[in-house]
Amino acid sequence: MKTIVMAGGCFWGVEAYFKQLDGVLETFAGYINGEGQPTYEQVCNFSGHAEAVILTYNEDIISLKKLLDHFFNIVDPTSLNKQGNDIGIQYRTGIYNYSDDQLPFIRSYFQIKQKEYPKNIAIELATGLTFYKAEEYHQDYLEKHHYGYCHIDLGSYTNIK
Repeated sequence: MKTIVMAGGCFWGVEAYFKQLDGVLETFAGYINGEGQPTYEQVCNFSGHAEAVILTYNEDIISLKKLLDHFFNIVDPTSLNKQGNDIGIQYRTGIYNYSDDQLPFIRSYFQIKQKEYPKNIAIELATGLTFYKAEEYHQDYLEKHHYGYCHIDLGSYTNIK
């Protein structure tokens, strides 16, 4: 099993999207790349953290490439501090806490994907950061609140082969 943290705007949709993929075993919404354990209110008031989701996955079932394909499917990788209607530093995109052996692959993937975009990819890459699990009411939010806001087309996972 491997873990990786992905930030792609509001964590409700990111979690719901990845949770439906075969090979993704567990997800938690949370915060990363800021100082200390924040509250949701602090994150919304510029604590510096990004809303993110930690994924535990079985790489025998879903590859890192496939996870990255799905990530690029749900984000605008050239948008800085904005995804959908959500604007602010907490909505920036990022890939965090990957293993050292994954970094060359991620960088190579980004170089290939960059050719598809006229603007630079603005996704943060960082490792060694503390992931803070969000409050319980944020976990599986869209399962609990079927009409909750989401900027992600949750059915678009079928577009990725």
